[in-house]
Amino acid sequence: MKPGKAGKAKKPARLKARTPRGFRDVEPDEIARVDWMLGAIKKVYHSYGFDPIETPFVEYTESLGKFLPDEDRPNQGVFSFQDDDDEWLSLRYDLTAPLARHVAENFDRLPKPHRSYRSGYVFRNEKPGPGRFRQFMQIDADTVGAASVAADAEICMMAADCMEAVGIKRGDYVIRVNNRKVLDGVMEAIGIGGPEHQRTRITVLRAIDKLDRLGLEGVRQLLGEGRKDESGDFTRGAGLSDEQIAGVSVFIEAGERGSLYEHLGAVAGKAETGRQGIAELRDIETLIEAAGYGDGRVVTDPSVVRGLEYYTGPVYEAELTFKVMDEKTGRPIRFGSVGGGGRYDGLVGRFRPESVPATGFSVGVSRLHAALKALEDGEAGTPQGPVVVTVMERNRMADYQKMAAELREAGIRAEVFLGNPKQFGKQLDYADRRGSPCAVIAGSDEFEKNIVQIKDLVIGKVAAAEIEDHQKWKAERPGQFEVPREGFVGAVKGVLGV
Repeated sequence: MKPGKAGKAKKPARLKARTPRGFRDVEPDEIARVDWMLGAIKKVYHSYGFDPIETPFVEYTESLGKFLPDEDRPNQGVFSFQDDDDEWLSLRYDLTAPLARHVAENFDRLPKPHRSYRSGYVFRNEKPGPGRFRQFMQIDADTVGAASVAADAEICMMAADCMEAVGIKRGDYVIRVNNRKVLDGVMEAIGIGGPEHQRTRITVLRAIDKLDRLGLEGVRQLLGEGRKDESGDFTRGAGLSDEQIAGVSVFIEAGERGSLYEHLGAVAGKAETGRQGIAELRDIETLIEAAGYGDGRVVTDPSVVRGLEYYTGPVYEAELTFKVMDEKTGRPIRFGSVGGGGRYDGLVGRFRPESVPATGFSVGVSRLHAALKALEDGEAGTPQGPVVVTVMERNRMADYQKMAAELREAGIRAEVFLGNPKQFGKQLDYADRRGSPCAVIAGSDEFEKNIVQIKDLVIGKVAAAEIEDHQKWKAERPGQFEVPREGFVGAVKGVLGV
């Protein structure tokens, strides 16, 4: 051992700053847009008579049930752990299962039908991928205790109103409606209707639910032996025969034919369940027409199935129809689904001796946020940063804090620069990076003259871009003007346009 080396302490390794796979940090501009979106949607829900409630992030695992799509093993797809009492707990994977528990637990005191909405994060312990996260936000509205399809029709109309409330124009979206009973009739017609075929039916449901992503040929592969994706991963199919696949395909394509209900009746109407589903679709269509939503906003579409297993009747999906550029191929594609839901008459009944009908709709907030970004919706655009009060004199910090307080009292976001004030240019750089509309400037000269300098950072940036000479820029100080100290709040309001 070399002299001086003995006993030398080894430096501890630095932690690596990283987020877990499938999780992400959310930046201020997205938070502002999401808050705006949620406010607009909640206003629609409220106008239909729905009240807000909150349920916990954590539920007993048995209360949530095993209804997740794309998972065959018990309790897969959820984050679960045991508490001190050896009870299994799970993070909620949607907002519907916790609602079912809440209604069942408070059944006697709640008015029926029970109309409520909820928003918050949900968690899926699934393989993450591009645009597919393990934590994401939803906002739901549900009616529990109403068996009539009038409740389903109302949900569809409310979904259409939500799309328009966040700025998506009529014609750029459609609410597509189907009925699980119709699909159950198809299953019976092709010979997989009994309880012994339950797993096959689940696989068929999941295959059809991927129609918008894989196309009809991809769905046919998943109905048959299976499909290999671009990465080489193979997904086992439902194992249907060519004749059975043809029967399901005719059902999926029925929406593209001229006589929709005639084709649905030929495929699914042989079974009583299928006939019930077709009748319910007709009733929903009648109610939609009567309420003035039959102008293409809400349409019947047999390809809608929804992936969750607990749906028992009408199902619906909000799809955006405008084109965006595909990042992989560079070709224009339809944006696709931003929400959906359906009737789940058996979910609350797991806790109760009687059957409790229920129906609801969920908006995928992250998807809707991406849609609004694609549309470049100005009303919900990048949030404005705070007015920054710069610091020119360290011993005047109390005066700067008073200025910021006066701005806040007037309802204006404001902060005092709390970094190193030595280089004034860096303070303006900071204000610019914060998205500040203007900066307040006061040094010894300003305090002596009882004035304040206001720098309009938006106008100043445009004007500065047109000045090539640095000396001229310093002399002109584009976008900057002085006002009396007692009138500076009004001057800032003028810059902000408030």
